[in-house]
Amino acid sequence: MPSRLRAAVRAIEERTPAHRDRAVDGLRALALLAVPLGHWMLGGFTLGGDGSLHNASPLATLGFFAPLSWLLQMLGIFFLVGGCSSVLSLRRSAERGDALGQWLGGRLARLGRPVLGVTAVWAVLLGVLSLLGVPGGTLRTAAVLVVQPLWFVGIYAGVTALTPLCARAARRWGLWSAVPLLGSVAVVDFLRYGPLASQMPSWLGLLNLLPGWLFSYQLGVCWGLGRLRRAGGYVLLTGGAVLFAVLLLVFGYPASMVGVPGEARTNSHPPSLLVLALAAAQCGAAVLLRNRIARLLRRPALWAPVVVVNLSAMTVLCWHQTAMLAAAVPATAAGGGVAGLTTAPDSLGWVVARLAWLPVFAVLLVAVGSVTRRFETPWGGAGRGVRAAAGALAAAFALYAVAVV
Repeated sequence: MPSRLRAAVRAIEERTPAHRDRAVDGLRALALLAVPLGHWMLGGFTLGGDGSLHNASPLATLGFFAPLSWLLQMLGIFFLVGGCSSVLSLRRSAERGDALGQWLGGRLARLGRPVLGVTAVWAVLLGVLSLLGVPGGTLRTAAVLVVQPLWFVGIYAGVTALTPLCARAARRWGLWSAVPLLGSVAVVDFLRYGPLASQMPSWLGLLNLLPGWLFSYQLGVCWGLGRLRRAGGYVLLTGGAVLFAVLLLVFGYPASMVGVPGEARTNSHPPSLLVLALAAAQCGAAVLLRNRIARLLRRPALWAPVVVVNLSAMTVLCWHQTAMLAAAVPATAAGGGVAGLTTAPDSLGWVVARLAWLPVFAVLLVAVGSVTRRFETPWGGAGRGVRAAAGALAAAFALYAVAVV
């Protein structure tokens, strides 16, 4: 290891407080990195007749990719550690005498600034790329990909606002406080997939949005307050795995955890009961492995990357699709398809080629993130005019995205 890198690792280790929960940070980093890896491996492109990029998925033709989605769909872990860290942060804020609104405003601002940044930048990029002759189809595809991860931020902001209520429920009922959320999703799934499905409105599944993602967050709040221990971890791991198998093998839920083009049903948008079953099993495993992960991350060389990833969490989330587009859009100018990048994701050859592209996407993400990470810090130095312009550009991009998604 070069001396400068060793010095950086040592500095991170020395600045880490003794009380820092390394396992929670490690789980957050793991869940976060699964987002770009999932989008980069489970999403692809095809080229239209005019040379424009269109979204495609290997899941449509490569059925063996479905189990891969079980590993890469780690939002349950993300919401688990989010609930855990939020309730502890809220408690520290209360001990300092801060008002609830002050705490919540700070949390939401940290989520909102990077989203405002990426949407404002892309509002400008769409115009620039159009002037450079990039086809409209490619611009629409880019808008869809940029928006794709941002729905998570809205949901996460919503459940964060409910942290005080979640904490109250966790203190009173412990792990049982998450059961009504599971039951709510089960009822909605029964109505939209059961014998009365033909009589149900198409929007019924939207009722699963809040309880579906709040379930893991509530488990995290219980974890942070000491109401979810190893015994509960075994219950979640075993119960979630059994429920997952039953839903998949008996009730015919789709095997993929993400949407598949051409499929009538999807598990993730909005979340189905299968998503909650997987989340329960993942959360149980996280609880049971907490001490082992913490011991592993006592090694400075392993802990330093975790810190770096966590410090750039929103940058990774908001800009990883841009990194992939930074490789794919210029490749269309070459004419013809580039293996693993702009060719149809329908063969093992595409899988091998896409694996080779992953380091390129990662390098591009680091390059983009080195510039855009400033959106994560407070914009105190920006004047009102700059902030207003950013807001207007973001609104313009949002209107375009709504029109094409």
